Amino acid sequence: MDFKFAHNNFNVLDLEKSLSFYKEALNLKEARRMDGPDFTLVFLSDGKTPHLLELTYLKNRQEKYNLGDNESHLAFAVSNTEEAYRHHKAMNCICYENKAMGIYFISDPDGYWIEIIPA
Repeated sequence: MDFKFAHNNFNVLDLEKSLSFYKEALNLKEARRMDGPDFTLVFLSDGKTPHLLELTYLKNRQEKYNLGDNESHLAFAVSNTEEAYRHHKAMNCICYENKAMGIYFISDPDGYWIEIIPA
């Protein structure tokens, strides 16, 4: 058997707000979409790797998702950490910094954390 990563999933309350965030914050673009009567799945790509982020929008969901302690997260490597940091600071989405390690985290509209690390 040969296994390889395909995607990670985040459930979102406002699909358009999330799509806008991921485009502005991480330059992710829609790779494909599946619409059902009660849900929409949108797969986002960085255009460089085969890994995708699946956003699941449940059309009748009203309440926020319980993310627990939010210990699970995605990580993105960036070629220019200082430029990315300034961009995310201007977006007001940085939620945690570890300057000693040279990393920081941003938070999406639903509260999911995304780690930003030097390439």
